[in-house]
Formats: sequence, C-alpha cells, structure tokens
Amino acid sequence: MTTVLVDYDSGNLHSAQKAFERMTVEFGGGDVVVTSDPDVVARADRVVLPGDGAFPACVKALKGTGGLFDALQEAVTVKARPFLGICVGMQLMATLGREYEDTDGLGWIDGEVVKITPSDPTLKVPHMGWNDLVIDTPHPVFEGVETGDHTYFVHSYHFDVAKPAERLAHVDYAGDITAIVGRDTMLGMQFHPEKSQQVGLRLISNFLAWTP
Repeated sequence: MTTVLVDYDSGNLHSAQKAFERMTVEFGGGDVVVTSDPDVVARADRVVLPGDGAFPACVKALKGTGGLFDALQEAVTVKARPFLGICVGMQLMATLGREYEDTDGLGWIDGEVVKITPSDPTLKVPHMGWNDLVIDTPHPVFEGVETGDHTYFVHSYHFDVAKPAERLAHVDYAGDITAIVGRDTMLGMQFHPEKSQQVGLRLISNFLAWTP
C-alpha cells in the first residue's frame, strides 16, 4: 500500500512525512511517498493533502502544478481512494474559500472557509495552540480518541460546514471551530496531527487502517 503526500509547494512536509512513516512502520501500513508527480498521485492507495498559507495561493499552486489538481480528483472522486486533508489541505475540500478573495475549492464537502470571529474579543486570531476536541459524529478515525483529547492548531480561518453530519469534530474558541470533516472516503483535519503528539499519531494510524 502506498500513501502519497502531495507536494505542491505549500509548506514544509518534513514533519508530516516523518509522522506518517513512523505510523506505517508501527502498523505495517506500506510505503509513504512525497511527490508532485500527478501519475503517482493518481495511482496512490491513500492520498494526503497538507497545506500551509492562504487559501487562494494554495488553490493556485495546486492547479498550477502540472496536472496535480486533475490527478487528485481522479484518485479521490473517481477511484474513491481514502483521502486526508490537513490544515489548508482540509479547507480546500470546501465549496468556497473567503480568505482575501472568494475562491472555489475542491467542492467535496459543502460549506465555506470563513474568518474566525470569537465572541470573546480578548481571544486572539490566529487560533494558535492546543485545544480540546469535541466529537460530534462517530467515525472509525476516532478509535482510541475521546472528547477532551487535545490537538494543535494554527489558523485564522475555519470551515463552516453546511451539513452537520459532515462535521465530525469541533473545538470551542468562544464559538465552534470545525476540527474534523468527512464523508464517504474523505477526511479533513484543521489541526496538525503530526504536531499533536500521541493523539495526532493515533489519528494518523487510524486513517492508515481505515477501509471505507
């Protein structure tokens, strides 16, 4: 089994690569490949889309990298390979991003990516640091993970999901902030599982073991 981390020049993939490699070794999950080759992405058994930076820039980079956008669509929507988006990679699953300018996303999960506006004005944006997960919808990715477990966030925008059943978990930051989305063979995590210690590693291993 090959798990592909898509490299489209959107952030440092080193820590994510190391976390996925560690979990594949521990759980016999096959190989981890970091690539910008659309043919490799299209043939992958599992696809991970990381991402740091602004939503429009990430969309532009993904569409401008020699066929990666189409290869991603083929792997995830045609072949139904298990998919995990991380941080902006999760936000790109949305219908629309509203960061700086309205930008179409992949359209895999209905909803919009909007600026975080805590009801408590003393809370700063970006939302940065550890926060406690609240599980909304049961899913195999939560095996061994409970409400109250904490993960590490760094973001100023969040995914306002249109269908409640597709928001799998959230955190509280003077208002709900979407933490995990999913449907069918697709998952997205707003936080960085590779930086979330044992909880994050458990979520990664659950994704690698998931057979939707």
